[in-house]
Amino acid sequence: MEKIWLKSYPAGVPTEIDASAYRSVSQLLEDSFRKNRDRRAFICMGQAITYGELDAMSRKLAAWFQSKGLKPGARVALMMPNVLQYPVAIAAVLRAGYIVVNVNPLYTPRELEHQLKDCGAEAIVLLENFATTLQAVVKNTAIKHVVVAAMGDLMGVKGLLVNFVVRRVKKMVPEWNLPGHVRFNDAIAQGARETLQSVEQNPDDVAFLQYTGGTTGVAKGATLLHRNLIANVLQSEVWLEPARKMRPDIDQFVCVVALPLYHIFALTVCGLLTIRTGGLGVLIPNPRDIGGTIKALKGIPINTFPAVNTLYNALLNHPDFTSLDFSKLVSANGGGMAVQEAVAKRWFEATGVPIVEGYGLSETSPCVTSNPVTATEYTGTIGLPFPSTEISIRDDDNNELPLGVAGEICIRGPQVMPGYWNRPDETAKVMTPDGFFKSGDVGVMDARGYVKIVDRKKDMILVSGFNVYPNEIEDVVAKLPGVCEVAAVGVKDQNSGEAVKLFIVKKDQSLTEADVIAFCRDQLTGYKRPRSIEFRSDLPKSNVGKILRRELRDGKA
Repeated sequence: MEKIWLKSYPAGVPTEIDASAYRSVSQLLEDSFRKNRDRRAFICMGQAITYGELDAMSRKLAAWFQSKGLKPGARVALMMPNVLQYPVAIAAVLRAGYIVVNVNPLYTPRELEHQLKDCGAEAIVLLENFATTLQAVVKNTAIKHVVVAAMGDLMGVKGLLVNFVVRRVKKMVPEWNLPGHVRFNDAIAQGARETLQSVEQNPDDVAFLQYTGGTTGVAKGATLLHRNLIANVLQSEVWLEPARKMRPDIDQFVCVVALPLYHIFALTVCGLLTIRTGGLGVLIPNPRDIGGTIKALKGIPINTFPAVNTLYNALLNHPDFTSLDFSKLVSANGGGMAVQEAVAKRWFEATGVPIVEGYGLSETSPCVTSNPVTATEYTGTIGLPFPSTEISIRDDDNNELPLGVAGEICIRGPQVMPGYWNRPDETAKVMTPDGFFKSGDVGVMDARGYVKIVDRKKDMILVSGFNVYPNEIEDVVAKLPGVCEVAAVGVKDQNSGEAVKLFIVKKDQSLTEADVIAFCRDQLTGYKRPRSIEFRSDLPKSNVGKILRRELRDGKA
């Protein structure tokens, strides 16, 4: 297949990357620790740690893990929001020769038990706020070592006040009891008396088990190798380079880490890429608190801002948004869900920098495509395949389709996982004989090599034999003044098989059903128009902010 997208690459972006520079993610991290010792690496609630401190603390914590007798390749779960302990723990687990299993801290006990049992984790590091969840299921798992962190652990004297407020004033830490647990700071202190044993790590060793959101059934662990992550970090780095070159005045790039680090988009683009480039990551523990997020970012010259459509939208709708400093903003990367044109336009008007939409999955470490960072307007596409990446649009029989014809987006490249953890049957369903990963997303490629997502296969609505794609409907309705958020789903219909139903959160309370129907009549052909509309105070979202259409469709929300 001819790589037609290469002719659309911005000047200076290589067509291939060489991931052989590092044998492991640990080596990549240590390289940055060495080069950037005195620079601040991460900041949270006003408290920063330097690269030198990140190096020292992760080395001690790694030695502590090794002293517990965990064998190379053991799985260690991390269950925290974006706090300073998170990057320390990631580096420690990898440097000790183990596999990081990222866990959503808002999981229910049932979800947590499934993931811990599925991966066979023997140790876990978690924030005390979520200790009761582990307490409910720990006896059913293989967990032998529990490290409990508190919000203020790495904040010095200020941390005492932070912990008092979190525990006593805001009452955010329910009572818990985990016999034999060790406090995060105690594990580091004990590890300081141990010597970290060097571990031989290879590019084909597993680095992360990244559990998919479960939107396709039971959550499965995408097995991400060291070389997968290294490749994606290097791909992301060269893709961002044209924007960085435009700002030679910026000595250290500041990245907003509002997306949770347990999510693959944030892990790679906010976490590992920030460390690789010697940047400063601003950790936001609770991005759902929009007022608190804006307060945390006040006075910070923001350079890169990876986010999802719902977060951009919520920020734009907050009265204090204009107090933020975007004078040095270089790139706003949109991923995780479709970026709506109405949101993209407002963001550009407010900041002067476009939202550069990209696309990826847990199974691809995650970045697959992106619009060029040199773009100046909304394209409505997910952009071009990354360097060293191939995209093939295929039908259900694995035949490649011509340009402009919609089919399943299939991906081949160094960032693609080898398979799901202990699930050869599931792996076989998503890999083609010639090594492409079948994404489950429907898309088209144009003559310039730009890819447009039409939708998830399973979210498609079939109205009287016509395919209706929720993204299109939502994009249209989001432009109606008075609409804050919208989701489109298919509901059963006697006459047409399925019909479109809209769930809307109002920005203007005077908005009526008649207004929406009249607007859709102007914008959409007959079979695409909603038959019913339900106004809601909010819409169900994943912890990354993706609207959960399935819950709305199944009546679970």
